[in-house]
Amino acid sequence: MPSARPGLITLLLLAWIGLGSAFGLDFERLRDTLLARHGQEPLALFEDWQRMLGSARGTGEQEQVRRVNDFFNQRIAFDDDYSLWGQTDYWATPLETMAQRRGDCEDFSISKYFSLLELGIPVSKLRLVYVRATQAVPGGGSIQQAHMVLAYYPRPNADPLVLDNLNKRILPASQRHDLSPVFSFNSAGLWQGTGNQTSRSNLSRWQDLLARARAEGFQ
Repeated sequence: MPSARPGLITLLLLAWIGLGSAFGLDFERLRDTLLARHGQEPLALFEDWQRMLGSARGTGEQEQVRRVNDFFNQRIAFDDDYSLWGQTDYWATPLETMAQRRGDCEDFSISKYFSLLELGIPVSKLRLVYVRATQAVPGGGSIQQAHMVLAYYPRPNADPLVLDNLNKRILPASQRHDLSPVFSFNSAGLWQGTGNQTSRSNLSRWQDLLARARAEGFQ
């Protein structure tokens, strides 16, 4: 696949200066924001998430990956952006996803990403990956749809493990023949871009998401 255009990568890095190394969770502020915006109802899920992170903190990275993946896959239901937000493509913060208790593939992946960063997994080991997912349809045949997953790299250049809400098993990317990567990104860069327009659009959504997450308490 072609590489991202150098000018776009420069824009991306400039836009994220000061954001890539500044993650961290202010749980008191997050809790206050949740209560102020959404009331008491989502508080139990938020506290379960906080406890899950606390219990995972002393475990190895792959166990942390498993616990975070299972938590969101088991506790968040899938729903589309139009039903949730009245928009065709909205990237929710983890707090917004927990408040709704529903989300689409981007919301699952973003919540897992922020959670693993909080557990101390280096940003260099995590990438949000846009893919084309091939899915079977009733009556035979298949369709391709845009999808997002989170990739975890145990080592540089390793076959990454895929955290997905469609297939809840954590499998190496080499075993996910149903997924075709388009491009990937994290708080430090953008890789494998396939078109300037698509990349700029998603860059804007990512910047907006980071700004909203920081305002909520993701430092």
